[in-house]
Amino acid sequence: MHNFVFQNPVKVVFGKGTIEKLAELIPLEDKVLVAYGGGSVKANGVYDQVLAALKGRDLVEFGGIEPNPRYETLMQAVGLVRAQGVSFLLAVGGGSVLDGVKFVAAASVFEGPEPWDILSCGAPVNRALPLGAVMTLPATGSEMNCFSVVSREETREKLAFGAPAVYPQFSILDPEATFSLPDRQVANGIVDAFAHVMEQYMTYPADAPLQDRMAEAVLATLIEIAPAAMAKPPSYAARADLVWAATMALNGVVGVGVPQDWATHGIGHELTALFGLDHGQTLAVVMPALLRHEMARKKRKLLQYGERIWGVVQGSEDERAVAAVQKTEEFFRSVGVKTRLSEYGITRGWDEVPARFEHRGTKLGEHGDIGAPEVREILELCR
Repeated sequence: MHNFVFQNPVKVVFGKGTIEKLAELIPLEDKVLVAYGGGSVKANGVYDQVLAALKGRDLVEFGGIEPNPRYETLMQAVGLVRAQGVSFLLAVGGGSVLDGVKFVAAASVFEGPEPWDILSCGAPVNRALPLGAVMTLPATGSEMNCFSVVSREETREKLAFGAPAVYPQFSILDPEATFSLPDRQVANGIVDAFAHVMEQYMTYPADAPLQDRMAEAVLATLIEIAPAAMAKPPSYAARADLVWAATMALNGVVGVGVPQDWATHGIGHELTALFGLDHGQTLAVVMPALLRHEMARKKRKLLQYGERIWGVVQGSEDERAVAAVQKTEEFFRSVGVKTRLSEYGITRGWDEVPARFEHRGTKLGEHGDIGAPEVREILELCR
């Protein structure tokens, strides 16, 4: 097991009726920016619950944060925060809204010439405005981590940053707030949470049996509850399990002291930036292809995963590793998420993806050796 430092300061408030606790969580004296997305929080009643909980407070609203939040939109929010003297940010929605609010929290007090430098150049984020979240979509784990991913329409880029300063002070997780989600978003969320765990688990043995078992617990839970989580009408128990599994997938617990990959996400972000695919869709396309490309190097963990998660025990090592990847792809398809670029009508134009990695000099994977040529080979397997 590798050395590590672990600290997670986020207060999680979980369960039915917990949105009303906002009144206890945000100081009375704060001027609060309530940020949300395209209006679904108004349709499903979450917005009304938030306003009721914060009745009488000094509030400023900002709507229209996109899935894959855009830098251009977020900079409008930064201008509003500065002009109105906002002192606390509240994200109401899914992980994209919270990712956007994390960037706004950092950019609003950023002292450099261009806040995009936070994402493009790794400019340090030493402080940020305090923030909290009311979550409506189980997927990204953003509610209990310090990471954010932002897209820039002008340059067709999707980049990430992370800093302890943008940990939410609290996150309210009411599973009932997910009941109005369309099937596509629930399915993408399941894939996203599953992929988050795989990025931290599917590398090579690192003498970390507890982390392995915790990762496998989240994977097995997602597989078990997926049918009920997708069912109509929604099952509260299944949605509660999904919400918590998505949080546990990326709050740092399963990844401490172990090597991590994140190549699937790196390639997937570029597919979203260039073609507009949902984040979960890109993960379902790229991950099986990447596992096939890296099978020899990941074989020990693939065999362990195949046996413990899918019950694959028959055949040679090569056959079992192949079966483990096939089971993964079948799981993604079982929740309705496609696994081939051609199924999204993408048959060309993705050559720009490896070119971007070459231009940046970026290497991916747990070994840091997946460069532009390997990315091109992986994308060939995605076709």
